[in-house]
Amino acid sequence: MKATAVGLAAPFAFAQAPKIETAQLGDNLYLLTGAGGNVIARTGADSVVMVDGGLAQNAGALAQAVAALPNSGPVRTLFNTHWHPEQTGSNEKLGMAGATIIAQENTRLWLQQNITWPWNGQKFKKLAKIAQPNKTFYDKGTLDSGIRYGYISDAAHTDGDLYVYFPQQNVLAVGDAAYGQGWPVVDWWTGGWIGGIVGGLQRIQTVANRDTKIIPAVGPVLSLTDIAAQVEMYGTIYDRLNQMLNKGRGPSEAVEAKPAKEYEAKMGNPDEFIRRSFESLWAYLSPDA
Repeated sequence: MKATAVGLAAPFAFAQAPKIETAQLGDNLYLLTGAGGNVIARTGADSVVMVDGGLAQNAGALAQAVAALPNSGPVRTLFNTHWHPEQTGSNEKLGMAGATIIAQENTRLWLQQNITWPWNGQKFKKLAKIAQPNKTFYDKGTLDSGIRYGYISDAAHTDGDLYVYFPQQNVLAVGDAAYGQGWPVVDWWTGGWIGGIVGGLQRIQTVANRDTKIIPAVGPVLSLTDIAAQVEMYGTIYDRLNQMLNKGRGPSEAVEAKPAKEYEAKMGNPDEFIRRSFESLWAYLSPDA
């Protein structure tokens, strides 16, 4: 095949900067998408609070987008809703700038070690000390500005999930404890499980009200009605998987049984989700298996 100039140049092309889009959630509160995961920024001339920081390769573009927001100053506080790279990619940049990085204690512990997912071999390197959370908590807390945060102890996605609630704007950031798009990743290697997905969603219901804008780590803004529908769906799947576990079935048999069949048209192929969900039951319901 004859090589063209474009073909020869392509391998040496610089990676394009991500397109960061912004949407206003309320007074001085913005949703930024395109950095690898949903990011929330509460702006202020003296101090910006961010929830999650996208992927590391997008940290520079995200910083520029946040700086361009109305009434935006330096980022002083960053929340990590859990340890995954889509949430912690701005840690090093902001840690070096002296920001306070807040996470649940389990998230800090995970970020201090190398992790390899056993189901696909994907590796995650521990973060440099400057990039690790420098303020942790176990249950809940409140910033001077009135922003409240708390531990989602049900282990919906990992065992270090947290929520951040902005009462003035009635906006609740929940990371991957709720999913706005497609099936969740059940990271049972770091504590997540299918029962925790149900429990975490029920906990979100107790923090939110009917007018709350609920921001997941992936996908569009959710309502309390959306959360209720997810509780019903994941609760049904959990019950079915639990019954199969009690009958001595395994992950492959669970996938073949199609326990999410009525949700596939809306949600897509559930096979990977079902397999990981079933495996997560072993740790929580069959600890000696």
